[in-house]
Amino acid sequence: MQTSTSNQIPDSGVKAGTGWLIHLLAWAVIIGMPLFVTRPGHQMVSVAEYLHFLLIAASFMAIFYIDYLVLIPKYLFNKKVGSFLVANIILIVAVFLAVFYMSKAFLPPPENTPEHPKPHTFWHTLRFFLGNACLYLLVVGASVAIKMTREWFRTEALRREAEKTKTEIELENLKSQLNPHFLFNTLNNIYSLIQIDQDKAQEAVHDLSGMLRYVLYESSNEKVPLRSDMKFMEDYISLMELRMPSNVTLTTSIPNEKNSSDRFLSQQIAPLLFISLVENAFKHGVSNGDPSFINVDIHEKGGHLVCDIKNSNFPKTDSDRSGSGIGIGNLKKRLDMIYPDKYNYTYGLEDGVYHASLDINLHETKNEEGK
Repeated sequence: MQTSTSNQIPDSGVKAGTGWLIHLLAWAVIIGMPLFVTRPGHQMVSVAEYLHFLLIAASFMAIFYIDYLVLIPKYLFNKKVGSFLVANIILIVAVFLAVFYMSKAFLPPPENTPEHPKPHTFWHTLRFFLGNACLYLLVVGASVAIKMTREWFRTEALRREAEKTKTEIELENLKSQLNPHFLFNTLNNIYSLIQIDQDKAQEAVHDLSGMLRYVLYESSNEKVPLRSDMKFMEDYISLMELRMPSNVTLTTSIPNEKNSSDRFLSQQIAPLLFISLVENAFKHGVSNGDPSFINVDIHEKGGHLVCDIKNSNFPKTDSDRSGSGIGIGNLKKRLDMIYPDKYNYTYGLEDGVYHASLDINLHETKNEEGK
């Protein structure tokens, strides 16, 4: 027995508009903080002190967005780390000098108490410069972290979009192979039937026209109601039964309006998943001379749709095969794409009987065909 399953990475992404809204809210909190936060025993910040604070905050914004919008894309994304560091040193010095001279030229001096005048020694100025330089470096670090994180999310979104597009193309290719594969096998059956019974062959052509409408039109949808797919299965088996020799025993149990609830039959499922299994049973389970059998059982079990097929084993030689042999391969590829981690497919010989079982969890499927 063999089992086929698959895994897929979950989708994620970040909207650019939401990112800029977070920027705006973060700066609004920073700029408004001095107006609402005071030290114990001190009055609210004065106008002069708040203007100095706004100038410092503006310098942080300048460094943050020059890095975020210019330096990081130009240098870091192109792996020019040295140029990025030199550009930031020049930027920090330029911004610091601009803040220093603008503060002297345009802003009133901060209020000082006569008991504790602010010193203006060289060492004080050096400590002030180094302290602000460290703050500016922290701003550069924050800019790099946020930009890199946003770029990672953007790259992931592009990668997932590319995977989605690739999956859609692959699914369409598989469908385009499946439809002519089904048509080829069915026309083969009708051709054989013409030599046996022309009246039944005419009836088969009529039935085939309805089945082709389903294959060519309804099955192009991502999902179809289960009742439509089961009706197609019943019609296909009836068509196959017309040319079946008398030594073959066929038993079927397929959900329909008579034996299943409307809720169950209304569930959505990817189309044409079981046809390859049924074709395989008729192709390799029937002998023209020896007693043989086919048992097709499709039913619901605990929210799962189970297709259980057993048949006698009369494998065809290459010269005796019909069709292209692509049906089962296509089935497994489609299951991996549409129902990752939501299906179990087993097949193989058990005591001379070929047994194929496909179990699909119809609840909480994580991916849908073409999505």
